[in-house]
Amino acid sequence: MDVSGGSGQPRSGNDEPTEPRTGPSAPAPHDGTARPESPGHDPGPGAGDERAPDENGPPGGDSSAPDDRGDHHPADDPDDRGDHHPAGPADAADEPFRDSAAGPGPGTGTDPATAPGPAEHDTHPDRAHAHAGGGQAPPPRRPREPGGGLLMGRPFGVPVYVGPSWFLVAALITWVFGGQLDRVLPELGAARYLVSLFFAVAFYGSVLVHELAHTLAAIRFKLPVRRIHLQFFGGVSEIEKEAETPGREFVLAFVGPLLSLVLAGVFYLALQPVERGTVLGVLLAALMVSNLIVAAFNLLPGLPLDGGRMLRAVVWKITGRPMTGTVAAAWVGRLLAVSVLIGLPLLTQSGALGSTAEDSVGMDTVTDALLAAIIAAIIWTGAGNSLRMARLREHLPELRARALTRRAVPVQTNTSLAEALRRANAAGARALVVVDGHGEPLSLVRESAIVGVPEHRRPWVYASELAQDLTDGMRVSAELAGEQLLDVLRATPATEYLVVEETGEIYGVLSAADVERAFVKAMARPSASA
Repeated sequence: MDVSGGSGQPRSGNDEPTEPRTGPSAPAPHDGTARPESPGHDPGPGAGDERAPDENGPPGGDSSAPDDRGDHHPADDPDDRGDHHPAGPADAADEPFRDSAAGPGPGTGTDPATAPGPAEHDTHPDRAHAHAGGGQAPPPRRPREPGGGLLMGRPFGVPVYVGPSWFLVAALITWVFGGQLDRVLPELGAARYLVSLFFAVAFYGSVLVHELAHTLAAIRFKLPVRRIHLQFFGGVSEIEKEAETPGREFVLAFVGPLLSLVLAGVFYLALQPVERGTVLGVLLAALMVSNLIVAAFNLLPGLPLDGGRMLRAVVWKITGRPMTGTVAAAWVGRLLAVSVLIGLPLLTQSGALGSTAEDSVGMDTVTDALLAAIIAAIIWTGAGNSLRMARLREHLPELRARALTRRAVPVQTNTSLAEALRRANAAGARALVVVDGHGEPLSLVRESAIVGVPEHRRPWVYASELAQDLTDGMRVSAELAGEQLLDVLRATPATEYLVVEETGEIYGVLSAADVERAFVKAMARPSASA
């Protein structure tokens, strides 16, 4: 069974989804009015130039507070640049920082440092860029290894992991098959469990071959494969992108069961010259039957099984809409889960699976019911996950770095937190970028760190003390969108990212929490193509 997924959807939060308007803004206006100096506040020359205030700044903003930058930089003055940020989405509202007591952390929707005031919706037409001074955003680094168990190797460059649950299943197979061997080959004694363990390992080797078939097909179609994961009840090939055509989708799904059928044929041919009552004969027969079962089970027409993906491809081909195929195959998968839950115990008790009704009593009945419940739960959950992933991929193009970016105010390293927040409030910005004397970005002030500083301490704390140094992976192009954007964020996990234009100018700051909320909103919307 292959799973086309693994793109790292973020966990859902409990906060209200919000979509901030985009783009950085010029800092707040200021004049030369003096105030008592304090650590972290060093008004320098040139602090007395006057600028028109933001007409829709937060209420209570003090435009007379002094500027503590040591020198004036053109990036801080909207008059020095003719660039303007495009307007954000119609339903998006900026949430400027507010100088108030610390409250809950970011992402909760109640952070006083980011919550909007009653009249803080910005309509100011001028949104200036700050010069980043250095080229385009570098390409993302290779993502870290996915992990998930014991690394067994890298066939064809794809890591193969064995999950902890595999050892539990291997022990269960060893115990159950050992009991069967005791009836067929009683002379083995305790050695039957060694034979059973060998069968368990060989069986999962067959499952690995099944998954490698999916992997090779994906590589042939130039689809990235994140890993192969052997786990409880089989294996998963985590293919990170969908096939481009229904024909490729069908082939990608069919090659797995096909290889299982081929393996069953190989074990059948190997069994012919072997005496039936021997250990080798029993092992070959068991591997032949187990691969037939794997092939037949995966050909059932319901997601997340391979047969479900084949059904999805057929419906996709007929309707021309992949989402319609996913919905159809997922609901067939759910019906299949209910059928397994009810039908498997009934078949066992009726003797249709080779046992008599007298044998199917007591502990065997409980075991059959438990096995049916586990299989049904796996199929039902997989079908639901397939629906969610399909809806996610349908809405991924809506996730655009430019649309999700918060406007940012550049501040220098000697700017106090109180002054930095005042500028952000006046400009309607929701992020702070620490720059050097030439406007080169050095670090991003962490929103969570701001919340942790009491209001009365903010004049004595440098904004740069709360900042995280910029790394290459934290510079994001404003043109990124969809899966490409998620790949970049996944390569360098962080809470905030600096968004830059193609020219290298600062566009703003992208918060991982904003991306998460956009995910939640996208997943909540009904599918247009279902």
